[in-house]
Amino acid sequence: MIINHPLLGPRDSQEFTYLGDAGLIERPDWQAEDAADAFYEYLYLRDNPAGLHKELWYHEQGDRSWLVVTRNISSHEIISVELARDVARQKGRSK
Repeated sequence: MIINHPLLGPRDSQEFTYLGDAGLIERPDWQAEDAADAFYEYLYLRDNPAGLHKELWYHEQGDRSWLVVTRNISSHEIISVELARDVARQKGRSK
């Protein structure tokens, strides 16, 4: 599988480490009253959808960047690749 890195161009997926659901970028507030329940859901209760899914990938054998890869997990087709820092900044602005 080829991942089109936003800064470095096309790279073989073997240069990367898959780190799971990109929704994990948004950690619960550890100081909230419901922190225990929120962290339980954050750690253990996840969807396993067919179709489009946002995933975290780490460019371990390259520039050590974190990427959010939107991929169709049924066909492995990559729809988009973004730097995780840019995705986090966009989410911060939209709050």
